[in-house]
Amino acid sequence: MSIGQELLNVPFAEMVQKLALSVAESQTELDRHSTNAAKFMADQKIQLPDLSNLNGAPKEFSLLAMGFLPSFYAVQEAEIEVKMAISMAKQTEKSGSASVKGGWGPVAAQVNASYSSRYAYNQEGASRLTIKLAPADPPIMLQKYMEAVTGAMLAANPVIAEGGGSEAEQTEERKPRRS
Repeated sequence: MSIGQELLNVPFAEMVQKLALSVAESQTELDRHSTNAAKFMADQKIQLPDLSNLNGAPKEFSLLAMGFLPSFYAVQEAEIEVKMAISMAKQTEKSGSASVKGGWGPVAAQVNASYSSRYAYNQEGASRLTIKLAPADPPIMLQKYMEAVTGAMLAANPVIAEGGGSEAEQTEERKPRRS
């Protein structure tokens, strides 16, 4: 088998396909994890004092209602590197000798022949897989929903004291924050 044939036998298309499917499955799992974190944050309640009535009962808020958002990640880059070293060697040895003895009668002939072939086949391989993850913004609908929830909560129960900063500062403070 030639070295060229060995290189052609590498299942490159299959490796690329498996890498792409693995990236897609990984991204799905990352999104599922972030979604589960969002559900947890919606279910996790905290009690805070009612700022409009400090002597009244505390108010209960979910972490999402307070502006916390789960972290989202995206697969930015995936790289697969395959290195192969293949060597083949064939060594053939042939030798022979013949001698004849004779005279006026019977003749004796002696033949020595030897033939040997040696094959050596070495194969080395290494592979490396690199994946780069980066933070990603939450889905735009989740961001807009959280901004609407926060805006509705602040309209119903203002928590920022009157005169506690400019309208721009108060609006900036109302935006949900990523955890």
